[in-house]
Amino acid sequence: MIRYAAVALLLLALSITAVADARNVLKLPSEVADFFHPKQSNDAGDDSVGTRWAVLLAGSSGYWNYRHQADVCHAYQILKKGGLKDENIVVFMYDDIAYDEENPRPGVIINSPNGDDVYKGVPKDYTGDDVNAKNFLAAILGNKTAITGGTGKVVDSGPNDHIFIYYTDHGGPGVLGMPFGPYLYADDLIEVLKKKHASGTYKSLVFYLEACESGSIFEGLLPEGLNIYATTASNAEESSWGTYCPGDNPSPPTEYETCLGDLYSVAWMEDSEIHNLRAETLKQQYHLVKERTSNGNLAYGSHVMQYGDLKLSLEDLFLYMGTNPANDNYTFVNENSLRPSSKAVNQRDADLLHFWQKFTKAPEGSARKFEAQKQVVEAMSHRMHIDNSIKLIGKLLFGIEKGPEILKTVRPAGQPLTDEWECLKSLVRTFETQCGSISQYGMKHMRSIANICNAGITKEQMAEAAAQACISLPSNSWSSLHRGFSA
Repeated sequence: MIRYAAVALLLLALSITAVADARNVLKLPSEVADFFHPKQSNDAGDDSVGTRWAVLLAGSSGYWNYRHQADVCHAYQILKKGGLKDENIVVFMYDDIAYDEENPRPGVIINSPNGDDVYKGVPKDYTGDDVNAKNFLAAILGNKTAITGGTGKVVDSGPNDHIFIYYTDHGGPGVLGMPFGPYLYADDLIEVLKKKHASGTYKSLVFYLEACESGSIFEGLLPEGLNIYATTASNAEESSWGTYCPGDNPSPPTEYETCLGDLYSVAWMEDSEIHNLRAETLKQQYHLVKERTSNGNLAYGSHVMQYGDLKLSLEDLFLYMGTNPANDNYTFVNENSLRPSSKAVNQRDADLLHFWQKFTKAPEGSARKFEAQKQVVEAMSHRMHIDNSIKLIGKLLFGIEKGPEILKTVRPAGQPLTDEWECLKSLVRTFETQCGSISQYGMKHMRSIANICNAGITKEQMAEAAAQACISLPSNSWSSLHRGFSA
């Protein structure tokens, strides 16, 4: 009886195959199994298993940092057109630039000179002080109970799902900025990624990171075997760059006095917009973005890097971003039709560019001109204070000759910034207690503070040296602690 049943099933399968062949539907014997057990479809209606999830975060505030929130809004529009649902996209942005008095187009954000409004429709999951490291890490883990404020939306993913994380902000060796509270340190991020992998709640994860020294977040820290592929805007020792800035070519509309985007970010997004992402791999995009971000020379560019499980780079971008149906007829070509601008602006100098543009354009004797002048002076004073304080601390701890050498030490390629992350955080907080906030500019000195840890300096020794170096706390907004400690 069993034998007859098996023969009957076989004949049924063969007859279905024959009929299907006549109708040009099923062409391979293996497709018979698909007839009886159809593949699951995801949000975009494709034939892959699982759901696409995305976390988008802009870690800054202030109109002079316009480009970071513009980047995130643009990324959201690409994913939305790619077929991702709002319920699967978690957005973190301070949300203070669209209606900032400096914005010449209230309620509108653009990411390129002739670009469309990318702000429209963007979910406000986490805004204001809810944009912080604690909420970001909890959202990745899918831990709703650890979330404070916001919509409570998290990455509630399953074992067959694909996750895309995009983070754009200021950074420094081993650290990424946040508009409120402690910064995000590399060891904490890597630990969360390991926990996410251990939970078995994703199939693969891709991380795009825009920040100065962003390579230091993964270098020597992100192990293989987690099914995570990461690319960064720069290596562990260099700045990343803003683009579409005043004076650039192409330049923003004349009424804009700030950079509209970041070079690495604009490169991957403008590439994603013109291709059918079913036909372009992560690796192909990496090489195009790398070429554009280096800008032909490194006077106005950086080295885009990749880390983790590089085999994932052979996968199609479609798995993570979906694809715009309007691009279905476009095929990938091994060249970037969108050429880089002639120059870019160092991320850490974009604020000065904004203040200077504001100053030069303001009418003589106006309140606006006075305000801009004050902003330039305060920003420069803060920079000098931070630079001089770190240098003096190094000399007090190690001597006049040896101090600068120790502070500038770079560990060999492949090694993390430090093995003593708790020491780093402790010394950062000790420095800020005595000398004021490090802020987005001071992040460049994280390597120096890490080297102080690597040399075995204690918290007490650091406190004593910082107290001698910083007799008083500067009073301007750039160096206050009103936003909380960086660690």
